[in-house]
Amino acid sequence: MSSASQWQWETATAGAIAGFATVAAMHPLDVVRTRFQVHDGRVSNLPTYKNTAHAIFTIARLEGLGGLYAGFSPAVLGSTVSWGLYFFFYGRAKQRYSKNRDEQLSPGLHLASAAEAGALVSLCTNPIWLVKTRLQLQTPLHQTQPYSGFYDALRTIVREEGWAALYKGLLPSLFLQVSHGAIQFTAYEELRKVVVDFKSKKRRRHSGSADSVLNSVDYAALGASSKVAAILLSYPFQVMRSRLQQRPSSEGIPRYMDSWHVIRETVRFEGVRGFYKGITPNLLKNVPAASITFIVYENVLKFLKFARTNE
Repeated sequence: MSSASQWQWETATAGAIAGFATVAAMHPLDVVRTRFQVHDGRVSNLPTYKNTAHAIFTIARLEGLGGLYAGFSPAVLGSTVSWGLYFFFYGRAKQRYSKNRDEQLSPGLHLASAAEAGALVSLCTNPIWLVKTRLQLQTPLHQTQPYSGFYDALRTIVREEGWAALYKGLLPSLFLQVSHGAIQFTAYEELRKVVVDFKSKKRRRHSGSADSVLNSVDYAALGASSKVAAILLSYPFQVMRSRLQQRPSSEGIPRYMDSWHVIRETVRFEGVRGFYKGITPNLLKNVPAASITFIVYENVLKFLKFARTNE
């Protein structure tokens, strides 16, 4: 295997491990976020929650630990696959745009690399996220036969709604993946350069590499900062995707027909605030999660590089 190919698989492995660690730690907040996102104030099978803490307490009391970890299997699968593919596609795109691995890319090329990776990941993983959303929205109030798990949900969706249903919410998902990933990774890379330059000058090590200058605290701060920027700018696409991916009624009628229908109805009944429902648990989940992800990713990548150079 060439060094370039090995480096790409190293980034994919680091990303997959980082994604698993993130989901395992933060899943209950993901359930709460999804339920807030689809609660549009009209007739709903979901309980009404006052805030994030009340939602967690209510779900735990009425549904037990299983409720807080609803959709955990597809969340683990989706996050692990998504992060692995994302870092793989992102690494390949960066290599393609640079003449050699040591050349620093411009912000525009970082943006293009992240956008390309986000679009490819979205196409590959949309069915997994659809199932996760459906499982997270199941409550004791539902009248329809619940899905018993990931594979049962897949079979039932295909049987009742057809293969095309697995790609519900794909359009906002594409916008979400491209914009969110592009913003996050561009912000991460640019902030990383600033911190590396600052710490290198402070230590008078102008020739030192980023790996020798940055530590886990730096990676945590960089991951959190870049995540906040990405969430604030791309969050409405998450709300749109979740609303489109809801299970149809027992008569087979979807709550929302398409992305434009979601936009019209949300603006009509909830205003702009409707596009930011669930953002508090989303920030609580994803800001520390991004820190965990980048700490794990960068340190796993260091370990794999060290192991390769010492073979």
